[in-house]
Amino acid sequence: MLKLYSKSHEWAKIDGNVAEIGISDFAAKELGDVVYVELPEVGKSVNAGDELLELESVKAASPVFSPVSGTVTEVNAELEDEPEKLSSDAEAVWICKIELSAQPAGLMDEAAYRASL
Repeated sequence: MLKLYSKSHEWAKIDGNVAEIGISDFAAKELGDVVYVELPEVGKSVNAGDELLELESVKAASPVFSPVSGTVTEVNAELEDEPEKLSSDAEAVWICKIELSAQPAGLMDEAAYRASL
């Protein structure tokens, strides 16, 4: 499995032609306590850089952008009842899965991402 990061603080954990999508710990700390996750619809097509979903925290609402292009195949329904999971361990919690329609481009490995912070 390959984990890559976007400049806008999302990650994609890629296994074959499916990517689990989440937010970085940095993004979670910037957001504060997440209180609501607007999950994308299964079947939604996205291009890398498109707004994928929205998170609401005690501070503000914030868009999450797709780091990859493809089709949403699954969402983490647990986040509807327990959005705070993203605040406590963002790097371990996936939000949705996307079947890739193209190879990811313009993403960073963890070392490059950490250096960019």
